[in-house]
Amino acid sequence: MKILLVGSGGREHALALGLQADPACTELHVAPGNPGIAQIATTHSLAITDNSAIVALAQKIGAELVVIGPEVPLVNGVADELRRAGIATFGPSKVAAQLEGSKTFAKEVMSDAGVPTAKSFTCTTQVEIEKALDTFGAPYVVKDDGLAAGKGVVVTRDRVEALNHALACQRVVIEEYLDGPEVSLFGISDGHTILAMQPAQDFKRAGNNDAGPNTGGMGAYSPLPWAPSDIIEDTYKQVLAPMIAEMSARGTPFVGLLYAGLALTDHGTRVIEFNTRFGDPETQVLIPLLVTPLASLLYKAATGNLGDTQLQWRDNSAVTVVLAADGYPSAPKSGASITSIPTIDQVQIFHAGTAMNGNGLVSAGGRVMTVTGIGSDLTEARNRAYRAISQIELEGSFYRSDIALNASVAEKGN
Repeated sequence: MKILLVGSGGREHALALGLQADPACTELHVAPGNPGIAQIATTHSLAITDNSAIVALAQKIGAELVVIGPEVPLVNGVADELRRAGIATFGPSKVAAQLEGSKTFAKEVMSDAGVPTAKSFTCTTQVEIEKALDTFGAPYVVKDDGLAAGKGVVVTRDRVEALNHALACQRVVIEEYLDGPEVSLFGISDGHTILAMQPAQDFKRAGNNDAGPNTGGMGAYSPLPWAPSDIIEDTYKQVLAPMIAEMSARGTPFVGLLYAGLALTDHGTRVIEFNTRFGDPETQVLIPLLVTPLASLLYKAATGNLGDTQLQWRDNSAVTVVLAADGYPSAPKSGASITSIPTIDQVQIFHAGTAMNGNGLVSAGGRVMTVTGIGSDLTEARNRAYRAISQIELEGSFYRSDIALNASVAEKGN
């Protein structure tokens, strides 16, 4: 099977490795890719915002499956154009991708589906914004209604900060604060059936102990030894299955990856947000643990044939840590040389914001690399990830040192 994967980040590098490892994948193409992906697949230069270029490339290489990594081409409707061209595509339609593209739309679908989520108001004027802030009080949760590359959410006790962020958005969702640990749980859907993956937890803040600005994610781990034993079944019943049923009933079936960001509150599970693609950096811990052949799995989903497919997982733990460029997330510096990348057993290093120039490998984005360690438990996985990331040399770079720390301590205590 010839496969085209669209994207260029750490998530796509992890997906590329998973797709390539499936014997069903005979040829792997990635556009635009990055230097790490280029070592395992054929890369093609194109703009992911150019739907016609993506379709033309898929036709040129004879792709039998296209997997869309990032959210922007999905919200732009590239999956619809690929399907019109007769190409099996893993990724939701333009309408279905609005579950990520518009938080207001997601709230409406959740309401119709009976999916538990935070109470909220959608606001477009300062009067509406101030009324909503006063209704819920601190801590304030303010979300840009549209795509914001993982940085459109502000959670703060500072009313001025909350107001300023809201006023900077064309349309904004203000909602009640959900207390409790946050969990990411993905579901793979063919439009009618959805398979729940195992949960992961990511770390959004730039600094240790969740200090500093919000980011696209600084690390993740899976599985979650502290989570309720029925979290997968509960999320399937309360969230994933009802959403897929509602989207199908609307005549806009969801085909692809539905990412549920959850809060485990004292009043039960609540949805914080949906994404409509594999999350980054959670994908970098989930794909290395997935035993089920990835290419065959995504092809079944793309062609409406998941049926009674069961997901199988390695009996291991995985921890991933993001190496960020100097200045990330506000003003990351690019062009710095990257050296001393180690090769360590049970460690996978995924390129994200990297590029090649005359001097070799250099930084080319805020999140430069993601380093995943795999072990028999979280402690072993952490040790491997941190041993590897500590050896990578990139001037001014930084990473959090507490990814999965509390969970690994708790796991040892049990």
